[in-house]
Amino acid sequence: MMVRWQREYGQFVTSGAQLVILVFGIEIESREGWLICLALLALLSLFAWLSAVRRRRTITDTPTSRIASAAQGYVELGGRGKALDGTPLFSPLTGFPCLWYRFQIETKDHDGKWRTVERGESKSSFLLDDGSGECLIDPESAEIMSRHKEVRTTGSRRHSEWTLQIGDPIYAIGEFRTIGGAALELDAANDTRALLAEWKEDQQTLVSRFDLDGDGELSMQEWKLARQAARREVSRRHVELRAAADIHLLGRPADGKLHLVANLDPQGIARRYLYWAIFHLTVFFAALGALPWIWQHAF
Repeated sequence: MMVRWQREYGQFVTSGAQLVILVFGIEIESREGWLICLALLALLSLFAWLSAVRRRRTITDTPTSRIASAAQGYVELGGRGKALDGTPLFSPLTGFPCLWYRFQIETKDHDGKWRTVERGESKSSFLLDDGSGECLIDPESAEIMSRHKEVRTTGSRRHSEWTLQIGDPIYAIGEFRTIGGAALELDAANDTRALLAEWKEDQQTLVSRFDLDGDGELSMQEWKLARQAARREVSRRHVELRAAADIHLLGRPADGKLHLVANLDPQGIARRYLYWAIFHLTVFFAALGALPWIWQHAF
């Protein structure tokens, strides 16, 4: 629920929600109503300004890392988008292969207003390749910006779709971690116990393998040999796991920092947040300036 709220809040900050409050104030047509609406407008604009400034600062202050040498923690990555295992998604509107999609279906009411009846988005991960390595991107918890938008209107029904497409330049910022290889934490003792428990489930095979005297039971010495064999098997498996290629992942930071994925240039994204910050700050001062005038004039 918290992740969903954070994502919706990020979209709300740049949605021009101030217009909704202004329309509400106009419909109320009272001084008290206007005072409340202007106070809410100022408060909302202040929080929106702080959020836009914080997002812009995060983008401009975080250096871009290379996947192969990125430190564990909060990083910024840039590269090309690739489908995981070469299997792309297919967008519901156009049917084109893609990495991620979001859709919204609206119907027009009798008064001409559009009302959302269905919305959704894909949750499958995809890869970012920067030439030095590949990183698995989790879009489910990220704020996503895309320059690809398709809108089709048929009668009183409108279908909108946003996508990240295969081969898009992808910008991503979030919590980077590596699983596998040297970063993989392995517990030899625990894995040995688990392997022995697995062997015990097939008593016939266990006895035939380690019953050296042929009495149909495992003596203390024979059970010791079984434990030694289990430790050797676990050691061999651990060597293979550590030799396997590392898996890099980028996901939502635990401390609530910005987790953003986009097919836009990061400088362009920073400028967009700057413009929104200026807009919200302007609305904030305009709302504060209008409060005394409204206080002195009754409707």
